[in-house]
Amino acid sequence: MPSAAELAAFLANSPGKAGKRDVARAFGVTGKDKITLKAMLKDIGHKAPPSQQSVSSVLPAVLEVEITALDAHGDPIASPVIWNEGRLGARPQLAYVGNGKRAPGIGDRVLARIEGYVGDGPYTHQARFMRALGEDAQRIVGIFRKSSSGGRIVPSGKKERDDYVVHRGDEGDAKDGELVQAELVKHRGRGLPQARIRQRLGASDDPRNTSLIAIFNHGIPDVFPPVVEQAAQKLKPFLLQGRDDVRAIPFITIDPADARDHDDAIWAEPDSDAANPGGFRVHVAIADVAAYVQPGSPLDQEARRRGNSTYFPDRVVPMLPERISNDLCSLKEGEDRPALVCAMVFDAKGHKRNHRFTRAVIRVAFGLAYEKAQAIIDGKAKHEDALRVLQPLWAAYGVLSVARDARGPLDLDLPERRVLLDEAGNVSRIVVPERLTAHRLVEEFMIQANVAAAEALIQKRSPLLFRVHEEPSTEKLRGLQEFLKASNIPFSLGQVVRSHHFNRILAAAKGTPQERVVHEVVLRSQAQAVYSPQNAGHFGLSLANYAHFTSPIRRYADLVVHRSLISAFKLGMDGLHAEDIAELEDTATHISATERRSMLAERETIDRMVAAYLAEQLGAHFAGRISGVVSAGLFVVLQETGADGFVPASSLGKDYFALDPVRHALVGAATGETFQLGDQVTVRLMEVAPVRGGLRLEITSDGKKGAPMKHIARGDKRQARRKGQR
Repeated sequence: MPSAAELAAFLANSPGKAGKRDVARAFGVTGKDKITLKAMLKDIGHKAPPSQQSVSSVLPAVLEVEITALDAHGDPIASPVIWNEGRLGARPQLAYVGNGKRAPGIGDRVLARIEGYVGDGPYTHQARFMRALGEDAQRIVGIFRKSSSGGRIVPSGKKERDDYVVHRGDEGDAKDGELVQAELVKHRGRGLPQARIRQRLGASDDPRNTSLIAIFNHGIPDVFPPVVEQAAQKLKPFLLQGRDDVRAIPFITIDPADARDHDDAIWAEPDSDAANPGGFRVHVAIADVAAYVQPGSPLDQEARRRGNSTYFPDRVVPMLPERISNDLCSLKEGEDRPALVCAMVFDAKGHKRNHRFTRAVIRVAFGLAYEKAQAIIDGKAKHEDALRVLQPLWAAYGVLSVARDARGPLDLDLPERRVLLDEAGNVSRIVVPERLTAHRLVEEFMIQANVAAAEALIQKRSPLLFRVHEEPSTEKLRGLQEFLKASNIPFSLGQVVRSHHFNRILAAAKGTPQERVVHEVVLRSQAQAVYSPQNAGHFGLSLANYAHFTSPIRRYADLVVHRSLISAFKLGMDGLHAEDIAELEDTATHISATERRSMLAERETIDRMVAAYLAEQLGAHFAGRISGVVSAGLFVVLQETGADGFVPASSLGKDYFALDPVRHALVGAATGETFQLGDQVTVRLMEVAPVRGGLRLEITSDGKKGAPMKHIARGDKRQARRKGQR
């Protein structure tokens, strides 16, 4: 229980109207003690907070704080959880004093005693730990709509149907129409949920703020703590000592035209060994991030926390500071750079004869975009020097393709849409880039280097993180078999399923009206790839041993593999530490989650941008394809933009449409009219919700006529529904 003086100070200086529940939560008062607390509050009354005072006079003796950053020494910095910046000024930063036990992480909340600061830092106060407050509050992002009583927040999530009430005093000085981040306020009773605004994110109609919605919704760290930035700025260029000097090899980088970081370079030549006629030597050089990011350092801790870089159409949230990703470790043309080089030898059939790993210094001879490299090799662009490097690469890829085709990796067609923005950040157009041989070449070389890394570490019995893609579950295979049976495509479960079995299914459906739906169902039957210290192979690539080695600038898993290689082959003192090995299981789980988080955030941002792009085309008709079927309706992807929209089942007609899970279809109970996964349809755009990224569509083309589910006469919708559910 707080003393009367502490309670009075808390009420007088709280930067918002504090009720009994706020006070009880702040001091950890529970159970019957709340009765005593209520009596104390009645005795001393509620004092309104002063309007404009210095931070010193506003800060109470006890305060709920959140760890928001780390200082230059790696010590936590705390800030008040509740703070009205419009009335009280900038949110103060407090030096955090722990209890000598577990150090808090960014986002953790504690109840702290506020004291004067006596250190040398820039702080006026310090927050001394009293007790932990458990998990962070649930946060939302949305548009604030101001009212006389406070306002409401229209949430950004597609699945969030209700607005959130914001009471007066909890607006945080937000303006009407602003994009805000808020936290839920626990309350009992009926009515809409309540929220308290924590941060103003900017104008909701500014396209440059669209990606912020996903960043804050998914909790993606987008600002490096000062200690991390300072550590990056203090890094010195690498030393040549102990490295193979292979600067004479004309390595080449082939990347997207707008790439800012270049972490892989390639080179190939025919093997001069008479015992290997028609074979090739292939080198894959990868940026040596481990040379700069030491295990356990602030840079390493932050990279692990982020797990990977996240790519939006208008920005990149990098795993590492730009000093590393865009400068020291970026394999720029004509610049000396440290690299881990995987040197491989392949025979004329594309089988790997041997491999070795070295730590080297390289100098990239040419940096090309995919389109430029393809144009040079096709004779549509002239660059004689680059052509001499590209030709053996293409020849080596031809050899590797033979082994790849024999291996039979899963051959799914997965086109990716790309959103192009104008100078103001608005969507100018949406394209599906052409899949070039240059893309396949680089991809195959990276796959081979990843395989070599996994095999080398398995041979050395060194711990590592595998990239695991397990075979489909028995449940999903049974569902696939039922669907294929209805489509007259044979598929037996009495066999060890391999990726080439799925390729046969895709080949059997090719050119038929069912091609798209078969492709979709096969795709949905697959498991999700993850990271794991235990090897279970990569089903989709049809590989027994696979790890991620080729992108340490943007994936923490690759950095772990680099360190393991350094330790296994005694390439330096900055290899895998005992702490890293002990935490491999936790690291695998964590970075698998951050990868999924980034994928969701990237997809949601594109959905919001495309929805804003289509907002001015209400009523327009579009060609589309049914990409999902649920009892409530149909998901349709638009052909031109790749945008996803929803068609409610209630809009399909007077008939009652029931879900046929085997056929992945909605079928009319009376008419037999069928809307199936993969069907081509024409839709009308009825409604757009840009902040949610949602589109409501209406189908204007006819569905397919089939046998009715039940032979019933036409009646009203209610009667059809009753009969359709039997």
